[in-house]
Amino acid sequence: MVEDMNNEVSELKSFSVGDIVTGKVTKVEEKQAFVDVGFKVDGIVPISELSSLHVETVGDVLAVDDELELKIQKVTDDELVLSKRAVLAEQAWERLQEAYHSEEIIEAEVADVVKGGLVVDVGVRGFIPASLVERHFVEDFTDYKGRTLRLKVAEIDKEHNKLILSQRAVLDEELELNKRQVLDSLKPGDTVDGTVQRITNFGAFVDVGGVDGLVHISQLAHYRVETPSEIVSEGDKVKVKILSVDTNSERVSLSIKDTEPGPWEKVAQQFSVGDVVEGTVKRLVSFGAFVEIAPGIEGLVHISQIANRHIGTPGEVLSEEETVQVKVLEVSAEDKRVSLSIRELLTDDQGSQEYAQYDKNREEDSGGFSLGDMIGDQLKKYKQ
Repeated sequence: MVEDMNNEVSELKSFSVGDIVTGKVTKVEEKQAFVDVGFKVDGIVPISELSSLHVETVGDVLAVDDELELKIQKVTDDELVLSKRAVLAEQAWERLQEAYHSEEIIEAEVADVVKGGLVVDVGVRGFIPASLVERHFVEDFTDYKGRTLRLKVAEIDKEHNKLILSQRAVLDEELELNKRQVLDSLKPGDTVDGTVQRITNFGAFVDVGGVDGLVHISQLAHYRVETPSEIVSEGDKVKVKILSVDTNSERVSLSIKDTEPGPWEKVAQQFSVGDVVEGTVKRLVSFGAFVEIAPGIEGLVHISQIANRHIGTPGEVLSEEETVQVKVLEVSAEDKRVSLSIRELLTDDQGSQEYAQYDKNREEDSGGFSLGDMIGDQLKKYKQ
């Protein structure tokens, strides 16, 4: 009997706080479990020592005959307190430290949704701030509970039991990798599909496979565009031609205009010699006026074809942005040239009226005296 007591004392002394032991679960209660680790009494694992996360009842995570690796928290002659959480945490901190330095991606299931973010169990309690969950704003995280996320360690501090994780870092890395692959695949001259993402006053940004390229306002149409919203809207699916790719600055220049037939390609079908059409005076030059008769199509009204009388400059008769009727004299799609006339639409009456007005203005400019008046005065003096 004395020998048995000595053996028990010897067995008792072989256990110390901090030791790692293995044992088998012998009994499960609501708030604690009993484990046989070879001690004279079964060790106790309190519910708080099962996990870094909240556990409702011990039976949720343990069953009789489960084999566990545990850390001794307290040892006396008749009590042995054990911790599963401490063993898991020790292993986890080491593994997480390695993942932090190597930027390794780890996976974890969302255990809880709390104010400001998500909680996961990776051997220790990990927190994912709301801003590090997705690349976009998420208003409600309710349905994230139970999801398995791919994460990177953003911040780790074992001493203060602090672990910050990020799914956004994984998504950002994948996006960057995809962007590089897309940039390498884009070749000037190729025509690809895209989606309009943003509209600015100088053009539109179009997503082509994960990379935003710029369609400058001058590349939206074959004619002058005042604002990009005249041509495209956000969300539009468009075809674009790749003009240039700078992989270093990640800049891609695109064109919508170059994917569509030019206005001169169909000018022969639109206009024929003799047609009378309405147009807008766009530019006045010394030798005539350029009139836009269709988007991107400007024809020349030579100065000799502007009026039924001689004029010194087109500005005597026309002004920019004025709407006029013109007659088509010549159409050349190959030379991108259309000749127009205003004069041929003027009737003789119109010409006479214009000349009369011109003559009247000239008389007024000479002080109200006609040539006959001046000669008549001279004749009177001669007779006298």
